[in-house]
Amino acid sequence: MNTTATKNLVMLARMLERLDRSAEAVDAQQYRGVVEHLAEALRSAPHDAALDAVLEASPATAELYENLQYGHAGLCRSPLERALNAELAARAAIDAARKSAAQPKA
Repeated sequence: MNTTATKNLVMLARMLERLDRSAEAVDAQQYRGVVEHLAEALRSAPHDAALDAVLEASPATAELYENLQYGHAGLCRSPLERALNAELAARAAIDAARKSAAQPKA
């Protein structure tokens, strides 16, 4: 990614983080504008070390990136181990509920 594009991406990511963390109400149009510009920057950014650094530093940007990539990559930034453990825990809870429901009531 060229230097100007990287600087723009970093600036937009920081703006989104500030808006997301703002204790005061944020203008919806301003927020939407930042997200739209950031989404365009993310769409044109190559997947390289600079992009990874921005995504690691900005949770809101990482979430937007994942949403943009979802159609062909799924939850591409979600740790696989955490997702697998959540699925296993859900299956165990469902199995336990089924066993409990199948036991005769006294």
